[in-house]
Amino acid sequence: MEQGYFQIFTGDGKGKTTAALGLAMRASGAGLKVYIGQFIKSMEYHEVAVIRKRFPEIKLQLYGIEGCIIDRDPDQCDIKAARDGYSKAMAAVKSGSYDLVILDEITIAIYFKLISAEEALTLAAQRSPGTELVFTGRYAPKELIDAADLVTEMKEIKHYYSKGIEARDGIER
Repeated sequence: MEQGYFQIFTGDGKGKTTAALGLAMRASGAGLKVYIGQFIKSMEYHEVAVIRKRFPEIKLQLYGIEGCIIDRDPDQCDIKAARDGYSKAMAAVKSGSYDLVILDEITIAIYFKLISAEEALTLAAQRSPGTELVFTGRYAPKELIDAADLVTEMKEIKHYYSKGIEARDGIER
């Protein structure tokens, strides 16, 4: 691509990662080179299994550790995993090897202070000119929203989680 843009999928509604992964499949189908780095996540959700099995040309790396950071305070292992992920993400955006780089849940890593908003802005600024960059996650900070070319907010109107329904295989995970 001649010009890559900077996109953000944020908000409290469901569908941010799903939208980004749909974009990854579309890009891959068009012959574009795709990299996905998932901050926070360590579990291979079903979409990861599908990408590894059906889209082996998509490079996917998980930057998380065991356990859900939402249920506890981040520790040194979380910080190290995020720092290692940041280094891998920086290498991917600067390499010029990828047409599309998706950094899933990066805004959550910022929210939990595992990386800074300034570091995320540096990722965006240092990407190769033809690289499309997508950030996902709740709580996107204003400075990222201001820097992005496209921002989509997923807004929860109604969700069955509020009735105590757990995440279901194949739908939420």
